[in-house]
Amino acid sequence: MNYALIFKGHDFEYEIQAVAKIFIPRVRFQLCRENEITEAENQILTEYDKIQNLMRVEIVLHQKKYAVSAPACAEKAEQEFQLCQMLYTGLQKLTGYQPPWGMLTGIRPVRKILDKLGQGLTPEQACAELKQKYLISDKKLKLARDTALVQKAILPHSLKEIGLYISVPFCPTRCSYCSFVSHSVESAGNLIPEYVQKLCEEIKILGQLIQKYHLSVQTVYIGGGTPTAISAQQLMQVMQAVQKYIDISHIREYTVEAGRADTITEEKLTVIKTMNADRISVNPQTLQDSVLKEIGRNHTARQAVDAFLSARKLGFDNINMDVIAGLPSDDFAGFSDTLQKILALAPDSITVHTLTVKRAGTLYHDTQYQNTEISEVEKMAEYSAKILPESGYRPYYLYRQKNTLGNLENVGYARAGKENIYNILIMDDRQTILGAGCAASSKIITPDGNLTRIMNYKFPYEYIQRFEELMQKKQQIAQELEKLT
Repeated sequence: MNYALIFKGHDFEYEIQAVAKIFIPRVRFQLCRENEITEAENQILTEYDKIQNLMRVEIVLHQKKYAVSAPACAEKAEQEFQLCQMLYTGLQKLTGYQPPWGMLTGIRPVRKILDKLGQGLTPEQACAELKQKYLISDKKLKLARDTALVQKAILPHSLKEIGLYISVPFCPTRCSYCSFVSHSVESAGNLIPEYVQKLCEEIKILGQLIQKYHLSVQTVYIGGGTPTAISAQQLMQVMQAVQKYIDISHIREYTVEAGRADTITEEKLTVIKTMNADRISVNPQTLQDSVLKEIGRNHTARQAVDAFLSARKLGFDNINMDVIAGLPSDDFAGFSDTLQKILALAPDSITVHTLTVKRAGTLYHDTQYQNTEISEVEKMAEYSAKILPESGYRPYYLYRQKNTLGNLENVGYARAGKENIYNILIMDDRQTILGAGCAASSKIITPDGNLTRIMNYKFPYEYIQRFEELMQKKQQIAQELEKLT
């Protein structure tokens, strides 16, 4: 079937598309403006008639029709919300679907609650306002509220407190759902030695800026990709650069995302432990062997369990494990079995992602995921939201993404005191985080609340070849950091 979005008299295209995709996911809309003609069987017209001062929505969906108009609000921001609300109401009536997050399309629901708390509202008042405006379900509001209350005590109080992200964009193979900038060791392995060398140089330069502007590093996060995809010696090289050039005497958390079981060895875990990282992730995504094979992972569930147990044996007392709801060929029985097996291991935190299918992932081009039952994925998310708090894990981190199955969410759960501070801060957008390595982003928060993002080059070969150009961007970072003094 063909679907068209028709925009007339307004420029609210992004939010209109976002609302439409809540009810009609996994389709590519034909976008038509003003008087462009479409022959699509399913059409959504949104119009702001400035002459008559009217907002109008007309929907033809699967041979059902809906139309409504209303006087336009005075302010532009209110007009956008009004048109989205009219569209939401129409699509809800035609489809009979009640989205759990209502008409909320943003990726940071928790931030909305924190903002309300900052205005002096109680958690109950904040939830009531958001429910009235966005029609969010009670279950999702409770999840967001509980997460906000955990975060409130962790968020930083000084602009001088910063985080450091270090990118190691290599994996043994590329998972079918992956949209990150990561490269298989087989195809890009020859780049790794020079990449590591350049990465260490960039860490040195960032260390000089940190020292010059008297910044306090609170968190270090080595992510990817899969950082343990490189050799133990190369991982040591990167972590020695952190130790040598970055003052981590005031650090609250040092994470290495060990990731995939087929890259985790006792030698690499020993390197991480010796270099004083205090938090790691062992991310099986599922403990169903058939599903692991389906998504392109070359390890078994047993190997993931063994990697976790090996880390425990070496003394790691802050280990996260990731799972994904909605993976191809998985079902509720498989997902719940995975979660029970992970709970039996008693990790310190568990992150539950909902599958997001993006164009950069090979799964995007596979029609199999089109058959995923959204109700099944919702059951997985609801089960984790019930069983994990009952098992002593509090939600501390929550965000949403476009193209996520069921318009659902990703949630980090942790035992008290084991929350991943970096993840909270990267989502909150109120702390400066400096990034090293390809595709890393530095974002600087200035006293006036403005956020400036400065991106590194996206691919390893580009990062290596244009390294000197990249270092010129550090002047821009310095200019922004100057505003913190």
